[in-house]
Amino acid sequence: MDKEISFFILEKEQSFDSLIKGERFDLKTKRLLKKFKKYCYDYLKLEEMTGRQSDLAPLYENVTAEKMAAQERRRLDLGDDPIPDVFSLLEQNGLHVWRYPIPEEINIAGVFVFLEYKQTAFALINSNQSFSQQILTATHEYGHYLKDRFDGPIIDNPDIFIEDYITLYHGREKYAQTFALHFLLPPEELRDFIEKDLRSKQLNLEDILYIRRYHDVSFLALLQMLKKLNYVSVSQFKELQKLDWEQHENCLFGSKKMNVPQRRRGHSLLSERYVSLVLDAFRIKKISAVKAGQLLRMNKEKFLSLLRR
Repeated sequence: MDKEISFFILEKEQSFDSLIKGERFDLKTKRLLKKFKKYCYDYLKLEEMTGRQSDLAPLYENVTAEKMAAQERRRLDLGDDPIPDVFSLLEQNGLHVWRYPIPEEINIAGVFVFLEYKQTAFALINSNQSFSQQILTATHEYGHYLKDRFDGPIIDNPDIFIEDYITLYHGREKYAQTFALHFLLPPEELRDFIEKDLRSKQLNLEDILYIRRYHDVSFLALLQMLKKLNYVSVSQFKELQKLDWEQHENCLFGSKKMNVPQRRRGHSLLSERYVSLVLDAFRIKKISAVKAGQLLRMNKEKFLSLLRR
């Protein structure tokens, strides 16, 4: 377990560059962070060219993680229903998200950076994680954005999503994780769903997988919330964590239709807003077709052929 990375939080006066120039990270990690920095600055330039700068979400202070989740859902008028597109929601509320496949040896789940002089926030999400885990990681970084944006860049490793390990890290990690669970799975909605449909106080694996499919959240996140609501015992929680639930789910319910390309894992996935900004910048002649293709990770010919369809 590598506490160093997830616990590394810079003082707010230090810049994004100090992540790259410091001595804490190896060359592979520094290369990754340089790619992330380029994405951030490309995004900023596109916003400036098009005049489409994002508005920041409010900064929350002196509030519990549970209350922050409830208040933010109310602010966004989400009700208690599952969120259909978490990534677009975060983008529309000022957190720019890049999903990129991070090699396992780098041991990073997510990165949060707030560029104070630009009043702009970015999150890097490891797209080698399952799609539902990417959602949880992004929402965790959104928690940092709402509460910790002025405290410097934060790099989170996968251990912070494991209940037994999170207490080893800075208290803000548990806060952001509690926020993420309550934001994605409002307890009252989850309780109502279970009692209206399943009508059971004791859930088995198949019930839990059925609930997971409906809410499209990570299996581990759902288990944690179900344990908190006393639908899953501590011993059951420990046993369920060990199972190959994905194979069991696919055998029971089949693979979910992946009709949206951005559900994939293991790929660099540009946000839909970023793509829209590239197209906007090209149409108002702020960038060339060659540059637009580069920003969209394709050549000029492919980019122009897409526009002709």
